[in-house]
Amino acid sequence: MKKKVGRKTREGRIVLKADGTLRVPDRPIIPYVQGDGTGVDIWPAGQQVMDAAVEKAYGGRRSIEWLRIYAGQEAMDRFGTPLPESTLKAFRSYRVGIKGPLTTPVGGGIRSVNVTLRQVLDLYACVRPVYHVPGVPSPVRNPEQVNMVIFRENTEDVYAGIEWKKGSQEAKKVLRFLNEEMLAGSGKRIRADSGIGVKPVSLRATQRIVRMAIQHAIQEGCPSVTLVHKGNIMKYTEGAFRDWGYALARKEFASKVVFEEDQGKAGAKRKGTRLVMKDRIADAMFQQVLLRPEEYSVICTLNLNGDYLSDACAAMVGGLGMAPGGNLGDGRAVFEATHGSAPRYAGQDKVNPSSLILSGVSMLEYMGWREAGAMIQEALMRTVRQRTVTYDLERQMRAEGRKGVKLLRCSEFADAICKNMK
Repeated sequence: MKKKVGRKTREGRIVLKADGTLRVPDRPIIPYVQGDGTGVDIWPAGQQVMDAAVEKAYGGRRSIEWLRIYAGQEAMDRFGTPLPESTLKAFRSYRVGIKGPLTTPVGGGIRSVNVTLRQVLDLYACVRPVYHVPGVPSPVRNPEQVNMVIFRENTEDVYAGIEWKKGSQEAKKVLRFLNEEMLAGSGKRIRADSGIGVKPVSLRATQRIVRMAIQHAIQEGCPSVTLVHKGNIMKYTEGAFRDWGYALARKEFASKVVFEEDQGKAGAKRKGTRLVMKDRIADAMFQQVLLRPEEYSVICTLNLNGDYLSDACAAMVGGLGMAPGGNLGDGRAVFEATHGSAPRYAGQDKVNPSSLILSGVSMLEYMGWREAGAMIQEALMRTVRQRTVTYDLERQMRAEGRKGVKLLRCSEFADAICKNMK
């Protein structure tokens, strides 16, 4: 017998409209995963801040109906699987969700809960805004110059990689095929004691991640999109990512973009052109973000490059504890704390909830509730400027010799943010 859907449930669903935008009701149902380890601490703090901001920004006219679902170790303990079908169903049905950090249980089955969640829901873009909260200690001189969004392809490259162990029958078979058929007469040969891996990069996946990055840049008035790749070495995967990305920009956004190599040519600075398309080799890009971060606003790249680069950029503005993140598909998104579950700190009401809170900001912006998101950002910045912070920031501030630093527990930090909302 088919389960009836109640009126409240129907009214609380976020709907994807024909034009690709979302219709968000005033009281949407948002599924959430508390998370493993320190999720028990940071989720209540994050929920408190998000609820307070929505209440104050809209005067009670809007609110979030939170729906608890399970994944990770908690789901394993309850249901015998780290990613129950009911969790996937909820994310599919309600379109927008958020989660704390997850631990993949040791043993067989899913290699990574996070990776599986992204692939099953086709959340093909890992989107990582990187910006500095004034007052947060940083290892670089001018962290305020770092203000970019990294779009990392979420379904291919190493995430869809296929491997065969050294000495396995599968590896021997692949080696035999490569050495005897594909490389015959080339003078090249793969060593017999090699493990073998294949990383796919497709035209379709490249086009949709580049399209999303360009659309974001145009919508937000960003000055540039930079394609990051290792195409000087891997010409038919990473190099193809670059070429396909440029081709898409020329075909679909010709009136909106100008290409870096064409900027000096006559007519390149035509009226209405705002967005510069450029590309950088991956290893050189690490130097660029350190020396010239202000020259980059939107970065679009493959999975492994994006993994390294997003964490490196997060370190420049204070670390993963201050880094928001989200996984986006077409009309569907799951936002998340970007750090690990840190089980040894679980239940101590100690850790910094800022990554989850700022991911909540990204979620509210995605829903079109920008006023509430801005209220959280401003209140969090005000709290940090007051030097009332959790232990990680407190330790770094004292090491820099700052005076008047006050140590707060995780829950107290959330209280302070709520009090600072104007």
